[in-house]
Amino acid sequence: MALPTYPTIPHMVASVMARSPTLERAEWATMARVSATPAVPLPGPHPVASTEPPAPRAPLPSPYLDFTRDDWAARRDNHPLSLTPDDIARVRGLGDRVDMREVEQVYLPLSRLLAFYVNATAGLHRVTTDFLGERPAKVPFVIGIAGSVAVGKSTTARVLRELLRRWPQTPRVDLITTDGFLRPNAELEARGLLQRKGFPESYDRRALLRFVADVKSGMPRVAAPVYSHLTYDIVPDAEIVVDQPDVLIVEGLNVLQPATVRSDQRTRQVLSDYFDFSVYVDAPVAQLRTWYVERFLRLRETAFADPESYFHRYAALTDSEARETASGIWERINEPNLLRNVEPTRDRATLVLSKGADHAVTHIRLRRL
Repeated sequence: MALPTYPTIPHMVASVMARSPTLERAEWATMARVSATPAVPLPGPHPVASTEPPAPRAPLPSPYLDFTRDDWAARRDNHPLSLTPDDIARVRGLGDRVDMREVEQVYLPLSRLLAFYVNATAGLHRVTTDFLGERPAKVPFVIGIAGSVAVGKSTTARVLRELLRRWPQTPRVDLITTDGFLRPNAELEARGLLQRKGFPESYDRRALLRFVADVKSGMPRVAAPVYSHLTYDIVPDAEIVVDQPDVLIVEGLNVLQPATVRSDQRTRQVLSDYFDFSVYVDAPVAQLRTWYVERFLRLRETAFADPESYFHRYAALTDSEARETASGIWERINEPNLLRNVEPTRDRATLVLSKGADHAVTHIRLRRL
């Protein structure tokens, strides 16, 4: 659509002349000459258009403080390490290479920070209950731990559990993995989701949210389902009971998923609403793939060799066949889930542990308070 046009003064002169024949033509000619005369610029300086490109906007400050491993290790503040090499070997995951040195430099300072958080959060809870005139109830401190398949988040969770149990204010620390809240295989198959196991929709998210909410509220004896990595399924009639711990650690792929908006425009509750602290264990995607394939090869010789294993059919694969199979599973399931659902939640964590090619933590990012 063309923009509207408006009459200039000469046009208006002709129009008015047609309607006002009583005016002298000489007068109209004078008016037309005046209206057509170019404007004379006013004296004084005039702005000159800049040929310089606009200055780039300053980036927003990072919400994180960045630490090298050595810088972070100094936060240990000479606190003694109470774990033994046998303790570390017991909690170390398959393929993870965490050792005493990494526990001393990375996880011991983190446990010290968490002890401060636990005390501060308990103090805030006491102040709030005093203000409300309520009787204070025991409220567990809840930690969420997220990250990709094969990154070592289960080892991180177990190491932190053992360290936190040795702090005087947190002797009772429970650990729950979200695997127990995966829907049973039969249900996943009926819904066409068996090949999307580990994606957010493969979990009973309502049951998981209810479990964490009940524990956080101080409810005694809250039960969670049990998952078997041998049968790759929920164990019928089995449960883990969590009974008012000092700390609850919740470990899983999707624990930092953001809230979504419901059809009535209200925001849904999510698991991370109940977290007091969260950790994301990070590594480059290409490295994660390598670790996944290496773990698959080791499982072929261990868990897959058990005739009861869901993956027993993989035990007889050659090395090249096993690598091809593992790479296919990674490309079809694990990497798409990582890129769409897991990695985008990294910046929602309180703390990010970044790993290098040798599985060791190389640097740490802590969200500013």
